[in-house]
Amino acid sequence: MKKFFLLAAASYIFFSSEAQQLNTPQPSPTANIKQNFALSSIEISYSRPGVKGRKIFGDLVPYGKVWRTGANNATTVTFGEDVMIGGKKVAAGKYGLLTIPGETEWTFIITKQLDVTSPAAYKQDQDVVRVKAKPETLPFSIETMMINIDNIKSNSCIVGLAWDNVYASFEVTSDVDSKVMEQIKGSMENDNRPYFNAALYYIDNGKDLNKAVEWLDKAYAQNPEAFWVLYQKARAQKMLGKKSDALATSNKSIEIAKKAKNDDYVALNEKLQKEMK
Repeated sequence: MKKFFLLAAASYIFFSSEAQQLNTPQPSPTANIKQNFALSSIEISYSRPGVKGRKIFGDLVPYGKVWRTGANNATTVTFGEDVMIGGKKVAAGKYGLLTIPGETEWTFIITKQLDVTSPAAYKQDQDVVRVKAKPETLPFSIETMMINIDNIKSNSCIVGLAWDNVYASFEVTSDVDSKVMEQIKGSMENDNRPYFNAALYYIDNGKDLNKAVEWLDKAYAQNPEAFWVLYQKARAQKMLGKKSDALATSNKSIEIAKKAKNDDYVALNEKLQKEMK
């Protein structure tokens, strides 16, 4: 009898060890997304459950209750810089991302809690900001839940969740302009001045175009083969209403681009010239 128990114990230890080493696919795979945004990035970590023939919202995910916004572990979001959400400043850092789904209204919650996996663990006094969102009904079904960062602009983006036939989202914004303008101001006091990048920012963001042209002239003086600099100068001149100047600058850009065998900039200049006719 003693020998039997020893053999049983040995078998248990062996099979337990085997079970611990078994590696199987995650039923709800973990995903980590990182998107460059503004002057840094946004990172989101979450688990992606599947529909698997189930009724999701209003059943598996109840209406009116805090949801971890995924499966398994808590969902987190990390902002690389200070941002604005729902009209409130959210300091750079890592936060929990929770939701309260509803049939006609969702609530997105950015919380200091990083470990909420059930409604019982949630503490409202740890909220950083709450944002209301109107869910949209998709014309198709998303089998595996997904969180994306879309509609990315220099100072705003949309964080959206899609699962089954429901999509809900909220906007994130950043005060990029003041940060960039401060950088430009400081960099223009240095020896190595970023004339081209500063001018491009001015052109693309409705700043002083005459100043942009001045900087592009200085950038071109540093590199007389820079056809891309001349193309941007032609753009700025066109925006200033100086079409004859823009045409002359664009032709010079085409001439240099052809020598460099850069068909892309030849095509860009030709398109720009067509817009001036």
